Amino acid sequence: MAGGWSRDGAVQEQIDSTIEDALQRARSELPRGVSLTHCEECEEPIPQARREAMPGVRLCIACQSEQDKRRTVYSGYNRRGSKDSQLR
Repeated sequence: MAGGWSRDGAVQEQIDSTIEDALQRARSELPRGVSLTHCEECEEPIPQARREAMPGVRLCIACQSEQDKRRTVYSGYNRRGSKDSQLR
């Protein structure tokens, strides 16, 4: 049963979309195959110790740190707490 301006199944679609987004982010962080010898982004050499410690590593420490900072800025959109759902 839909309420307000939403159609049937809209809430479930939002939940499914949120879960799919989280799964894609988690899967993108998994190591893939053999470690690279040079960074995927800046082409700087990746130290041997890092490649041994993190099998499948693709980024140098500097690029990985930048990527981690961008990830912490991300916050999932709380669809259930959105203004539209509070107006109903």
